[in-house]
Amino acid sequence: MFKKKKLNKILVSETSFNDSDPYKIIASNISVINLLQEEGTEFEELHDDAMMSYYVDYYLTQYKEGNFSKFVHNSQWHEELNQNIALGLEKIGAQKHLDLFNELCEKVDEIEEETLDTFIDNDLADSPEIIEFLNNTTFFEIDEDLVELNAKWLKNHPDVKALPIEGIFIRIEKFLGKKISKY
Repeated sequence: MFKKKKLNKILVSETSFNDSDPYKIIASNISVINLLQEEGTEFEELHDDAMMSYYVDYYLTQYKEGNFSKFVHNSQWHEELNQNIALGLEKIGAQKHLDLFNELCEKVDEIEEETLDTFIDNDLADSPEIIEFLNNTTFFEIDEDLVELNAKWLKNHPDVKALPIEGIFIRIEKFLGKKISKY
């Protein structure tokens, strides 16, 4: 059996890397991952730490948009995703957020499997009691800024490669072994 290829760099634009807005580098990483996904690349082929940043941002976005219940619902409570988010929070140095995440994961484990499946499969608004049980505003009181920590971690990562946009596409096309028609 042959080993799958793996992208060994975290590709971001030079502009995002040098921008004072910390979210720019996170968004650049996400854009590269999304493009590779659109071109048929599987998550396992991407740089693990690029994915950790991606997962932490997904968690943050879901939480900000609808608290922990929205994350549980929209993520379909996927064990591997949860493990990657926990690892990502640890890697970026967000210990308080990691502690809360683990605490909230334990709360989900208290829900009967059938009830959780129903919650995930139905419209989010159909389960006000589960929403109330899962939501926790402590997240917004934690003095760790996930965007700042994530961006700082990416900028200091030994595998980050900041390139002009054209350079990113050249690297992606080389990795894919084909031209991308979108740019």
